[in-house]
Amino acid sequence: MNIMIVGVGGQGTLLASRIIGNAALALGQDVKVSEVHGMSQRGGSVVTYVKYGESVASPVIDEGQADIILAFEELEAYRWVSYLKPGGTLIVNTHAIAPMPVITGAMAYPEEIVKKLQEKQVQVTACDATRLAQEAGNVKAVNVVLIGVLARTSSVSKEEWLSALRETVPPKFLDLNLKAFELGYSI
Repeated sequence: MNIMIVGVGGQGTLLASRIIGNAALALGQDVKVSEVHGMSQRGGSVVTYVKYGESVASPVIDEGQADIILAFEELEAYRWVSYLKPGGTLIVNTHAIAPMPVITGAMAYPEEIVKKLQEKQVQVTACDATRLAQEAGNVKAVNVVLIGVLARTSSVSKEEWLSALRETVPPKFLDLNLKAFELGYSI
C-alpha cells in the first residue's frame, strides 16, 4: 500500500504519517515512513510517504504509484494528483491556503479544483476537514480528521486506528485528536 500525505508546512503531515505507519504495523506488515520533503517551516508544499506490505525496500512513491493521497489543502491535491494510480483514492480537505504568488497578486488561486480532480480517473472524497477540526477544538487537527476519513475504508480496524492514535499523539492532545478522528470517521 502506497500512501502520500500532502499539504503545506505546519499542517502536521509528519504526525499523520507516523499515525498511519503505526496503524499499518497492526497488520503485521513491513512499514516504511519517509521524512518530510519540502519547505515545512515556511508554509511551502510538503509531502510524506507511508508504504507498507510484505516487504518494502524504500518509502519513496513515484508518479502514478500512490494508492491513496491524503491532501490537507485543495491546491496540494491538484499539484500531486498525478502520483495516484488510475482508480486510486484522493481524500482532500476543501479548505484553500493561498501560496505566496497568490498572496502577492502575481497569480490567481485556481477555481473549482475539486471539480477538476473529480474529472480525473481517481476516486475523490472531499470534505471540509478544517471546519471539522475546529469543531473538535483546534484547526490543527485537520490531519487526524482526514485520517478518520481514510480509516473508514482501510483494512485496518477502527480499534487499531484508535490504538495508533493513543500511542502516537501526546497525551495532552489525545482527547482533541480522538474527537477529530471520530468526526472524520463519521463522514
